[in-house]
Amino acid sequence: MQNYHFDVTEKQNKLRLDTCISHFLPQYTRSYISRLIKTEAVHVNQHLKKASYLVKTGDCISILITEREQLSAIPEDIPLDILYEDQDILIINKQAGLVIHPAPGHASGTLVNALLHYNNQQFSKVDRFGIVHRLDQDTTGCLIVAKNMQSQNYLNQLFKNRTIEKKYLCLVNGQMKQQKGIIDLPIGRHPTHRKKMSVHAKISRHAETAWKLSRQFDHFALLEIFLKTGRTHQIRVHLAAINHPVVGDQVYGKQRNWEHCQQAVQVCIKKIHRQMLHAHEVGFMHPRTNKFLRITAPLPVDMADVLSVLDVPKLGN
Repeated sequence: MQNYHFDVTEKQNKLRLDTCISHFLPQYTRSYISRLIKTEAVHVNQHLKKASYLVKTGDCISILITEREQLSAIPEDIPLDILYEDQDILIINKQAGLVIHPAPGHASGTLVNALLHYNNQQFSKVDRFGIVHRLDQDTTGCLIVAKNMQSQNYLNQLFKNRTIEKKYLCLVNGQMKQQKGIIDLPIGRHPTHRKKMSVHAKISRHAETAWKLSRQFDHFALLEIFLKTGRTHQIRVHLAAINHPVVGDQVYGKQRNWEHCQQAVQVCIKKIHRQMLHAHEVGFMHPRTNKFLRITAPLPVDMADVLSVLDVPKLGN
C-alpha cells in the first residue's frame, strides 16, 4: 500500500486529472492511472473526480494504491539478455518487439512475464515488477529493473530528478546541417490520433532532446541522443518534427523514395520494419554502493547490418 499527496501548482493548472497525476507519478502508465481514478483511489480536495476534471492551482490530490498489477501476470520462458545484475538491480538489453507491461492486445509475451519466469519470488514482491522506466516496443537497448522496493524508490527518484544519464543511438533520414543541436519542443497527445504524440498538442509538456552527429552517410545520419526529459515517443516525435525521422519508424516517419540510393542500400532499407533506435548506454549512482555505474548495450544485429551496408563505398570511389 502506498499513499501519495500532491499540491497542484500553476504549472499544472487546467491539466486533466489523469494527465496531472502522470506528471507526478511518471512510473505509472496512463491506463493504470485511469483505473485508479475509476476505482475511487484518487481524491481531489477529499472529493472524487473524473479523469477529465481540469485541476486548479492549489488543489490537493490524494492517491491510495493498494492493488498490484502483477496479480494477473504469469511467468513465461522468454530469453533475457542480461547486461548487469546484483542484489539490487537488473539491467537488460531489451530486444525489438518486446512489450514492457501486459496490456490489451499484449496479455502475454512481455518483459513482465519474462521477469517472473527469471525470478518469480523476487519480482512478484516489487511494485510494478520492478519496472522503473520503459522503452517503446520496437526500441532496443538498456532497460533498468529494480529487484527490491528500496532500489525501486531510489531509481524512481533519480528518474524524477533527471539524474540518470541516457544515451541513445539512432539512424535518421537526411544529412544533418550541423554537428550538434537541441530540440526544445513541447510534446502532448496528438489532437486527432490518440495513440500518437505531437509537438502541436493542445495540452503538452516541456520536452528537450540534445543530439550529436556520430557518422554522416550520403542520405542518412547516425546520431547520439541525450534526453533532458523523458516524454512518450520523445526522440521519434522530435526528430520527425525537424524533418529527420528515425529510419524505419512506421508511425512518425514518412514513405520515402530510395531510388537515389545504391541498390544494396535500397534492398537493406526496404527490409527494415522497425525504428532504428537503440538505448545504447545508461549511467547512474548505484543505490547501495553509491558508486557511479555505467552500462553499455551493443548494437542489435539489424541496426549493425544497416550501418555496415551504408559504410560500403560507391563503385569508382
